Amino acid sequence: MRNSETVRIPVATGGAVTATLFLPETPVAVLVVHSATATPQGFYASFAGYLAEHGIATVTYDYRGTGRSGHPRDHRDLGMRDWIGADAPAVATWAAERFPGLPRLALGHSLGGHVIALGAAGQPAASVIVASHLAAVRAIGSFAERVRVRLMLHVLGPAFGRLLGYVPARRLGLGEDLPAAAMAEWGRWARLGNYFFDDPSMRAPERAATVTGPVLAVGTSDDPWSTPGQMDALTVHLTGAVVERRTYTPAGAGVPMIGHHGLLRRSVRDTVWPELLAWLQAHAEKASR
Repeated sequence: MRNSETVRIPVATGGAVTATLFLPETPVAVLVVHSATATPQGFYASFAGYLAEHGIATVTYDYRGTGRSGHPRDHRDLGMRDWIGADAPAVATWAAERFPGLPRLALGHSLGGHVIALGAAGQPAASVIVASHLAAVRAIGSFAERVRVRLMLHVLGPAFGRLLGYVPARRLGLGEDLPAAAMAEWGRWARLGNYFFDDPSMRAPERAATVTGPVLAVGTSDDPWSTPGQMDALTVHLTGAVVERRTYTPAGAGVPMIGHHGLLRRSVRDTVWPELLAWLQAHAEKASR
């Protein structure tokens, strides 16, 4: 998209994240995309450009130690709680200050949905959670997939983290490389039945209860991790929010498969994206009245 710019956003606890702003000619709202684990911000560029074409200024970014926000070895001590508790609020605050007076929106994919569910997205007027769930390994339906995930999270990932100071997730088929502490925290939470809701230091139930405003939680019927049941197990904690749930099937989206990332791929631009856009536009308009 021609109207885009790269920005560096300082984080209160140290360092900065690299973000991209997709800017419409006349913005009517601003939305921050909070990424999935090991998913670079470039993955969301098409969707961000689509929103910008329809008047929603959109910000994508990489968590510190991933993608364009620094090498994971240089951020080896950053855990997922640092991304949720420091990186995401920094970007949300920056977006609000860049566009004062505009309705603020958020979209969180997988880990990014945890940002929203834990109240770290800056209390947007409306939020979309995509393929985000309680990511306990024991909840994965397929035995083979459970074994694969346990191998990655509890054996190979930690071993590479200790050896290299970071996890070469790209070589392991997990996406972008990750700081060692982030992988360790992911693996620790994944052992718990209720993920970080069973980690007292996260204060997850208390934080989730602070989320207000409408939330649209969307998933797919063919996602091996973020099943409808596991998505509901996350959103049930949003006791102060009005949550709407939608589950897309490949047939309904007009594609052979969707999976964990497919709702934000260009292949569903003409089927799923208009519905997400319409929902966001309706709530942005309501917030601007």
